[in-house]
Amino acid sequence: MSRFQVLSDAQWDLIAEFLPSRTGRQGRPFSDARTMLEGIIYRYRCGIAWRDLPETYGPWQTVWKWHRRMAGDGTWERVLAVLTADADASGRLDWSLSVDSTIARAHQHATNVTRLTGASSNYKNPGVEPPDHAIGRSRGGLSTKIHQLVDGAGLPLVILVTPGQSGDAPVFLPLLEQLRVARSRGRPRTRPDGVRGDKAYSSRAIRAHLRDRGIKSVIPAPADQQGHRKRRGARGGRPVGFDRDDYRGRNVIERRFCHVKQWRGLATRYDKLAIVYRAAAILNAVIAWTKRLRDTP
Repeated sequence: MSRFQVLSDAQWDLIAEFLPSRTGRQGRPFSDARTMLEGIIYRYRCGIAWRDLPETYGPWQTVWKWHRRMAGDGTWERVLAVLTADADASGRLDWSLSVDSTIARAHQHATNVTRLTGASSNYKNPGVEPPDHAIGRSRGGLSTKIHQLVDGAGLPLVILVTPGQSGDAPVFLPLLEQLRVARSRGRPRTRPDGVRGDKAYSSRAIRAHLRDRGIKSVIPAPADQQGHRKRRGARGGRPVGFDRDDYRGRNVIERRFCHVKQWRGLATRYDKLAIVYRAAAILNAVIAWTKRLRDTP
């Protein structure tokens, strides 16, 4: 493999059937899907401008159009859904999940687009471009947050993007609502065995939701919440349950974000549209899943 090729043949075989292919009709020559995919990966891995793509991938406009079209029609979401379903069927999906977010600084080329100040991102339908383009102003400047729900081994199941100043807790329930892993028989699985999160996810609403659905909550209570409970005495109720040993497994999502930010085009956001940037994050997750599943019998 050269520096212009990331996917092995085994990885490509897992996703080739879900990408556009020749229809046999007359018209312009159809671009090779594998070459286009490698060009998209190269761009985000190196964090370069689209027009600076090496000539080995063909015209950069064609590579960009492939990525924009597949971002809009949800191609990578469907591929991720198939890969996670295969992982679950083969017993390679650990249902002890972890949740967290990471900040990506928005480059000036991503921010020269009209944004509605104070507009909220669309969590219910991530395929629709939000009016704020998931760009907000946090302490470090204009930025975007990538929220992920990962399995016990740290591979992503659900990915959402929000403005950089948005909190983690309000996005937790939308993340959980997007969790759907199809199965060969019956309904898709939407309920994990447990969820690990840091103190940012410690809220009554989140704990009540997990308790009502029978999901184990592994979320520590921050010091201020513990102090409020103690000051209320008997009316404060019992301390929240917290499995310290299980919580150690939450490091998988921190390591996942380290892998995500090895793609410089994700560590710094250059894309104007949120759906395009999120599609690249999902593509990163697809590549990670193919690495796990390529040796599956």
